[in-house]
Amino acid sequence: MSATITWLGHGTFQLETAGVTVAIDPFLTGNPAASTTAEKLSPEFIVVTHGHGDHIGDTVAIAKRTGALVISNYEITEWLKGQGVANVHAMNTGGAYQFPFGKLKLTIAHHTSGLPDGSYGGNPNGLLFTLGDGKKWYHAGDTSLFLDMQLIGEEGLDLATLPVGDNYTMGPDEALRAVKFLQPKVVIPEHFDTWDVIAVDVAGWSRRVSEETTSKPVVLKPGESYSL
Repeated sequence: MSATITWLGHGTFQLETAGVTVAIDPFLTGNPAASTTAEKLSPEFIVVTHGHGDHIGDTVAIAKRTGALVISNYEITEWLKGQGVANVHAMNTGGAYQFPFGKLKLTIAHHTSGLPDGSYGGNPNGLLFTLGDGKKWYHAGDTSLFLDMQLIGEEGLDLATLPVGDNYTMGPDEALRAVKFLQPKVVIPEHFDTWDVIAVDVAGWSRRVSEETTSKPVVLKPGESYSL
């Protein structure tokens, strides 16, 4: 069963597999790197890694319009219910659940997670997808480097999507070390160049991945897709 993963800019992705569409951290309104608009997304599922405005983004508006099931940690799903989003599925770090698009496990991420109105957003998370054909995609979300990435790598990753923009997350050097810990077959950089403060030489980083690891770097432009 094939899966198409589209980078929509910044930390926003769209997964299409098993006849359904999943939006991940749908930050489109106000995103200078966005390749589409919130109004054009019609996912059946939305997954939110943490509460920051550049990740929870348009979740409320999209969920109310489409009825999409929103998956996130307990604190964020409770906050979403307070915003009028009724269709939610609460999870927590280390937990996994089988959805129509595949199995989703929440991993740790080292970051913060305050919600746009200042409410407590619980712990931030990364996402480990096991899709219908057994292929595994680790989306790190916003995080620094952490040693337990070695444990995630033991899952046998087909794809990892990693933040490389520095300042708020890992920068190129730590993201390179993350690739060495994770050892994915393919790695896609994200969360870079949206604003000047997270502008990096991603082509240079990609060359280092090719030279120093066994992983294949794939650099997408916003709106481009990778087939897994």
